[in-house]
Amino acid sequence: MIHARGWGTQEVPHSPRDRFGGFAIIGRTADKCRASITGKLGEYHYDCPLDNQLFSFKGVNESQFKNAVTTAKSYEDVAAWLQNNGNRKTEQEIEAWSDQAGALKLKDCPALKDHQEEARQSCEKLGLDFDAATLFEWLEADDEASFHSYSHSHLASK
Repeated sequence: MIHARGWGTQEVPHSPRDRFGGFAIIGRTADKCRASITGKLGEYHYDCPLDNQLFSFKGVNESQFKNAVTTAKSYEDVAAWLQNNGNRKTEQEIEAWSDQAGALKLKDCPALKDHQEEARQSCEKLGLDFDAATLFEWLEADDEASFHSYSHSHLASK
């Protein structure tokens, strides 16, 4: 079930590695989209460069995707909508694209071209090697760092 996660207090969006219908990024994009619909997006951004990688690959836009998320009951529903809309892609094309997206080095990310020093400093704080880290590793480490204290207090209360 897709639900608005407790941004900033309870849950992070899906890892960009999590795949539904073979698509990387889709769970995270759907989470941020749902949070934007419910007004609980917090520091995250919907329709960001990461989301736009997915939209561009399939030839859909943020508004179309938002409409699909609004009516979807599950992440699989969103993946089925994405597969059936925009540019037709084979399972092999989707897998290759998802693998390529997952392998993208942070230092090679076009969206960070003008923010290399900030990204390098962020990596240092997160204990990542800027030259070796992938975009997905950086996003996951940032999520973990942002929600670390909540995770520990939440687990301790169970």
